[in-house]
Amino acid sequence: MHIELSKDKLYFSIGEIADAFDVNASLIRFWDKEFDILKPKKNAKGNRMFTQEDVKNLKLIYHLVKERGFTLDGAKTHLKEGQKKTLDKFEIISKLESVRAQLLSIKNSI
Repeated sequence: MHIELSKDKLYFSIGEIADAFDVNASLIRFWDKEFDILKPKKNAKGNRMFTQEDVKNLKLIYHLVKERGFTLDGAKTHLKEGQKKTLDKFEIISKLESVRAQLLSIKNSI
């Protein structure tokens, strides 16, 4: 899954994140409570504002839970035990998906 979010923005609202991942905002809030690696900032009203690092972690969680079919407990365990190995594989997959998206856009423009 190739997710497009602005690289120059510092913080993203939960609505922007939910739209980018094509899920409900309640799922993002639930993952925020369940996974310790997510640490969004909260403003005075209590709105969650996600950083680029949080977005990267959300992509990893989405990949494990939605694409690979892990349960939440399985994803937590997988992240704790082999986080470096998982991150390396995920970064390779995301780079390949971005290259694929660029190639498809070039193909469509021809």
